[in-house]
Amino acid sequence: MEKNQYSIFESEITVRPDDIDMFNHVHNSKYFDYVLAARYEQMDRFYKMPMEDFMKAGYGWVVRTAYVDFKRPMILGDTALVRTGILTINEKGCRVQFEIENKRTKKIASDGWFDYVMIDIASGKGMKVTEEMIHTYSV
Repeated sequence: MEKNQYSIFESEITVRPDDIDMFNHVHNSKYFDYVLAARYEQMDRFYKMPMEDFMKAGYGWVVRTAYVDFKRPMILGDTALVRTGILTINEKGCRVQFEIENKRTKKIASDGWFDYVMIDIASGKGMKVTEEMIHTYSV
């Protein structure tokens, strides 16, 4: 079976005061937010399919499984370089890999992956990813 190579895209997100936990670093839940915010931006900028258009067509992406490996803390004022890219995609969904680099230290703060399934927004049920969708994300 041929393994496809997919592009990796980068977005910048600045750590805000409300991202900080009681230990004065980014709360673990915010790393999920950073990845989701980056994917939202990247759907528009790089895949040319803004989430709004995707939803108007009746589709949605829902996280089924997420894995995050926390390596180093980030603090207020840091900039997260969030790099994401499709690792695999098929009719059942896709796996998106990510890494978050601290721009200040140039070290990886976290990495991991998300498994997404596509749903029909009207019914809320999972649906097959079409060949057209697979082609759209194969950049």
